[in-house]
Amino acid sequence: MAIATLFCVLFICMFLGMPIAIALGFSSMLTILFFSNDSLASVALKLYESSSEHYTLLAIPFFILSSAFLSTGGVARRIIDFAMDCVGHIRGGLAMASVMACMLFAAVSGSSPATVAAIGSIVIVGMVKAGYPEKFASGVITTSGTLGILIPPSIVMLVYAAATEVSVAKIFMAGLVPGLLLGFLIMVVIYIVARIKNLPSIPFPGFKKLGVSSAKAIGGLALIFIVLGSIYGGVASPTEASAVACVYAYFIAVFGYRDIGPLKNVAWRNPNEAIPSAIARNLGHMVLGLIKTPIDKEIRHVVRDGAKVSIMLLFIIANAMLFAHVLTTERIPHIIAEYIVGMGLPAWGFLIIVNLLLLAAGNFMEPSAIVLIMAPILFPIATQLGIDPIHLGIIMVVNMEIGMLTPPVGLNLFVTSGITGRNIGWVIQSVLPWLVFMLAFLMLITYVPQISLFLPELLDKLNGY
Repeated sequence: MAIATLFCVLFICMFLGMPIAIALGFSSMLTILFFSNDSLASVALKLYESSSEHYTLLAIPFFILSSAFLSTGGVARRIIDFAMDCVGHIRGGLAMASVMACMLFAAVSGSSPATVAAIGSIVIVGMVKAGYPEKFASGVITTSGTLGILIPPSIVMLVYAAATEVSVAKIFMAGLVPGLLLGFLIMVVIYIVARIKNLPSIPFPGFKKLGVSSAKAIGGLALIFIVLGSIYGGVASPTEASAVACVYAYFIAVFGYRDIGPLKNVAWRNPNEAIPSAIARNLGHMVLGLIKTPIDKEIRHVVRDGAKVSIMLLFIIANAMLFAHVLTTERIPHIIAEYIVGMGLPAWGFLIIVNLLLLAAGNFMEPSAIVLIMAPILFPIATQLGIDPIHLGIIMVVNMEIGMLTPPVGLNLFVTSGITGRNIGWVIQSVLPWLVFMLAFLMLITYVPQISLFLPELLDKLNGY
């Protein structure tokens, strides 16, 4: 009865349109009230513990705020220019450059919708003007944007690590090869389509222009090396690295590129200005910028938007942790695990069920909520069947990528719809061919675990484990 009540109330609330966070909390409290020996006071205690005991979760608001600074500033524009100069001269190069830009921006944002919004708002119009079909351009960006949760640092991976207590460094490293592989495979498909449809390319700009564009983009791209280098090098924990990333993103957007804030559009050096006077002037501007930062409208707007997203996500996480607490106290994961193991289901058969469940859930729920609900159930079964928890995490993330592309709650679909001005049905049609491709990639990741586990195992060997 406890299991039936928990899940029936949850699905009824979701069907009625109740926000997922409230549905999780309400179903959990009802189950505690009627079927558990815990008091309702444990609800408040668990909500508090979910935000105070999981140190890893502190990284989420820092990564969200750093992503907000970089999305608002001109980082996306500079990354696109760099990608265009790198691969734009290949047949279908503009689309391939868009994929490369999504991969690079994913590594500094950790969010799929943010990647689609930042890159798509610039390149979709550019591809259409260059002669690409609009549906093709939209499908490429909507699909490539999903790399935001697969290429580390990823917010969904952080949530999985918090829910299962696996190593954040290992789950980040496990996502690197699949993320790069997916981006490369999308480029291969684009090249094949470009050869068939004779899609345009642009002349190679020369190494000088490539050097200039890479120098302009390096300020934003350095964030990748700061975050991943400090984590893998053992210099900082993921939470500490996220805090450094947040501070760096602020300085590069406000004082480096000067796209937002009190120094907006102030040149580093004016024509014919002597270098010593330029240095002195910039030092004065930086001091003035630091003083004006708290009252600058643009910076306050970025911080407010980042806070809104963080609060929304952390509220979902807190209620999902309460839901997981009820699952654990009622031994629901253990009952399901014993039942599946008792069926004699092999690991490959279990992974088919996992993918079907996650693909179905991805149609109706937000990725972080799915991970928080499903991970406590699937994790003990996977470990009993000998499936590596890191591998399971990457499988879940790839499923969440596909969920970003499927209605009615596919977040990337809504972002692309807003960018193009087209209705959701039109965007879904543009994504359909890529959905088939993504399902094939899911099968590859599911049944070739070494794609995900190669780098984490190499890290263990280097550390002497």
